[in-house]
Amino acid sequence: MVDINDIRMEFRGHIAVGEPMSKYTSLRVGGPADLYLEPLDKEDLIRLVHHLEAQGIKYIVIGNGSNLLVSDEGIRAAVINLEKGLSKLWADDTTVFVEAGVMMARYVDFCIQRGLGGMEMLAGIPGTMGGAIVMNAGAYGGEISNHIVDVEVLRQGRVVRVKREDAGFAYRRSNFASDIVLHAQFKFPRAERSEMMKRRRELLLKRGESQPLDLPNSGSVFKNPEGSFAAKLIDEAGLKGQQIGGAKISEKHGNFIVNLGNAKAADILELVKLVRKTVAQRFNVKLDLEVKLIGFPESAYKEVCA
Repeated sequence: MVDINDIRMEFRGHIAVGEPMSKYTSLRVGGPADLYLEPLDKEDLIRLVHHLEAQGIKYIVIGNGSNLLVSDEGIRAAVINLEKGLSKLWADDTTVFVEAGVMMARYVDFCIQRGLGGMEMLAGIPGTMGGAIVMNAGAYGGEISNHIVDVEVLRQGRVVRVKREDAGFAYRRSNFASDIVLHAQFKFPRAERSEMMKRRRELLLKRGESQPLDLPNSGSVFKNPEGSFAAKLIDEAGLKGQQIGGAKISEKHGNFIVNLGNAKAADILELVKLVRKTVAQRFNVKLDLEVKLIGFPESAYKEVCA
């Protein structure tokens, strides 16, 4: 049993018990977390993590929840949300420093306004910088790792600074999956602000035309397999528009599953299973999840992640 008063002796941020995770995921599904915590700042987070680990309390770290599918039964652990507490963003000439809770949209605009080129193609990607760095988020030929100098993480209780060349960045992955990203440093070339703003507008329009942004979703559900596109395979398999309960494979973009308003996490998971099974049978291609499953039984992970 978690002693909240004991945690409060070490922690200055917000604490809630039984908080529904549907409030903190872009899919708007997910049951209650045993404990929900919002650190006030980086130091508060580090103290909290040390305390939880010393007490043997399981925890997970989230940002904006834009690539999470949380079980309807919720999470039998503490959930630490970095979005509010780790939100500092500043620059020194062409070097930008950003904490893990900063939203991607804010970061992209910050760079453009300072005439720093290289992030404008990431306009419209949801979520926070911490999650984007861990998964090496990218779009339209660019990846967030392209201009990283180093990343500060909490690793096995220690604050460690990792240089870009040691971070293991590859397509939708890094070596930070078991770490907590705290802060990152980027270095950019100078660029024409008006051209970047134009590019940003074009990409946002393109996203709006091709993606179902009017309904709750988690962005791309599957990674693109080598040499192809997940959306193309899903479309050619005739899966667009397939619906289970309140969840539907978008007719606008096959790699998006949308919540029509009353979806359960179980509905979305069943669509994930349907897509993987059908694409494997039709094209002999295994689609790997880009969205992260949390709170499901081990059997579910084996079925959709194997």
